[in-house]
Amino acid sequence: MNATEIALLVVGTSIKLLLWPSYHSTDFEVHRNWLALTSSLPISQWYFENRSEWTLDYPPFFAWFEWTMSVVARVWDPRIVDINNLGYASPSCVMFQRLTVLVSELVLFMALRRVVRIKGNTVQGRISMALVFLSPGFVFVDHVHFQYNGVLLGMLVYSISLIMEGRDLLAGTVFATLLCFKHIFMYVAPAYFVYLLRHYCAVYRNGRLNMKASVGRVVKLGSAVALVFGVSFGPFVAMGQMSQVLGRLFPFKRGLCHAFWAPNFWALYVFTDRILSITGASQLASSTRGRVGDT
Repeated sequence: MNATEIALLVVGTSIKLLLWPSYHSTDFEVHRNWLALTSSLPISQWYFENRSEWTLDYPPFFAWFEWTMSVVARVWDPRIVDINNLGYASPSCVMFQRLTVLVSELVLFMALRRVVRIKGNTVQGRISMALVFLSPGFVFVDHVHFQYNGVLLGMLVYSISLIMEGRDLLAGTVFATLLCFKHIFMYVAPAYFVYLLRHYCAVYRNGRLNMKASVGRVVKLGSAVALVFGVSFGPFVAMGQMSQVLGRLFPFKRGLCHAFWAPNFWALYVFTDRILSITGASQLASSTRGRVGDT
């Protein structure tokens, strides 16, 4: 790393360390509970465990990510991974979980660094890297509120860097892996689909579409994506648990808007829904609003 990158990493780390004593949201207990359940229970029970209201509702790769951290947590402080120790937030627990966020977001730092190198290490590129890595919104959500967006955004940026290098097949494979970490990135999937279909799968020779070569690439890309999803969800298919897993990943009983938290258009939707409910005009109250906490 050059001096600018080292300075960015040191400044960023220092700012985030200063935020450690600040408040943390319920997401802190969500992830502590996931550390505990992946550590304490066999994989066959991961998506059935419900003694805490914060049940596992991320895809399997993220569950394995939690399991990996739980191995260290068991040594750091065994009470962190006690599945019955609900609401545990001792200083050692807070330090451990804050530290895991800090370390895991190195994936984002290295992915941004990779993009800057591809773009020729320009001043504009370095400024953009700093703006992303030190983004107040990102810092607040991950290092105060408490989430692991750094590692996830890092995977997305790494996939984009592969596209910039023309390594489309590997880029698609990395994006598929990201979906198996957090399925909310499905909103990016249409863009990837269109890009890969046009730029990777469609092979033109002498100005004409070569069907044989194109079909070969479709099969190759499809096989890579299928392999990723097979590794992620395969064990649950084998155990006959896919309906349970999908029910956790897409908990429609919570309501389309998860009751209160979705922004922008959905805020207007919620407002309209509330008015219709109050006036008695809404006949679909339970399916539109859901039941908060029903996981």
